This record gives sequence, structure tokens and C-alpha cells, in this order.
Amino acid sequence: MPADFIASLLGEWSLEVNIASTALKTVLVILMAVILGCERARNRHAAGLRTFIVLSIGSMFAGIADIYFITVLHVGFSFLSAAVFVGISVTTANTIIFSSKNQIMGLTTSVGMWAMSIISALLGFGLYTASLIGFAALMIGLLGFSKMETYIKNKSNHFEIHLELKSRNSLQDFIATARQFGLTVDNLELNPAYANSGLSVYTVKLTIVGKSLKKKSHSDIIEALSVLDCVYYIEKIG
Repeated sequence: MPADFIASLLGEWSLEVNIASTALKTVLVILMAVILGCERARNRHAAGLRTFIVLSIGSMFAGIADIYFITVLHVGFSFLSAAVFVGISVTTANTIIFSSKNQIMGLTTSVGMWAMSIISALLGFGLYTASLIGFAALMIGLLGFSKMETYIKNKSNHFEIHLELKSRNSLQDFIATARQFGLTVDNLELNPAYANSGLSVYTVKLTIVGKSLKKKSHSDIIEALSVLDCVYYIEKIG
């Protein structure tokens, strides 16, 4: 009897390399890829619907091919799936970019592609239950914890801002005012991307030390700083 619960319900055919099992796996992997791809595309991330469909189908067929090589040709290891994982690692690394505001972009999409390739390969191997549970956990991680993550970040005493000052001479004024507000500057980096813009642009890490400010949200603090004469533009990073 198959060890996989869903495969045990379907029968031995679901674990063999045949037209029926391949068609079933293809339908399942496309459905999972569509759900994940729509979520990423809806939020305008780097990899969208078609990317996840192509990636998932490729990983699944690599798993099916490895099952054939192992059971029929008696190859000792899953070399196609290993090659796919290496390729996915390189591809996903290229989806991570740093914006001119020192923000890391595409990280969640990158690891989502990596995780989806593993889930698809598991489905190709015939581990239906593990792949579906893994996909459910992946979607819960992406959808279920986003608000919690935002809440935790907003309650933190540490946050990072993108700061554009009207001149370099305004930096000391900004730091002095921030201290009066109850903030300390932990780190400050000049952003060279704005060298010829006429502005002095920085990435600033701040810590809230004033008791009154700890009751304020990050957006309230940033709004208060934005009205300073020396500030041209300011926003929270992350």
C-alpha cells in the first residue's frame, strides 16, 4: 500500500509514471501555481502568474522524470531535480534587487519561487499529501501573517527611514531636532544614487527613546519630522 495518504486513496497507479498520474499531477500543480501566482501578481511583485506556472510545471516534470530514472533505469539519485533546484536558486537570486532607497525588494517572491519548486517536485515524486500540506502552509505564511508582521514592525522601537534633505548643511539640524523629539540616530548612510540631484539623501536608522513617542506610531513620527524646514522628503523603509 502506498505510504502517501492521498496516493493510498487513489491507488498504485497514482505513484507510477503513466498518463493518468501525469495528468493529475499537472492539473494539481497548475492550480497551486495559479493561486500563488495570482497572489504575487495582485500585489505587483516581480514574479507573477505565468512565472509560477512555468516554474512549477518544470519542477514537477523533473520529479516525474527522476522517478522514471530511478525505478526503470536504476539511476541512484535525483539528478534532474537537483539541477532544477540549482537553477531556481540562481534565478531567484536575480529577482532580489536593492532600490535607490536601500530597500531590499523581491525577497519574499524569491523564496516563494524556491519553496514552490520544492513543493512541485514533491508532487512529481508522488508525495501528494506532503505537497498539498506544504502549499497550504506556504499560502498561510504569505497571507495569514502579513498583518501580524506589519503590526509587530509598527510597535518596534527601531525603524529605518529614507531621508531627503534640502542641503548637506541641514543634517546637523535634523539630528538635533530628532534628539529633541526623543529619537536617537543609530546609523546614517549617504545614498550616492542622488549625488547629482541637488539633495542630500540618507538612509537613517532610528531608535525611539522618548516615553511619549513610544505611544506614537511610526507614521505619526515621520509625519512630525516631515514638516521640518530642512526636510524635502521622508518615508519609512520596510
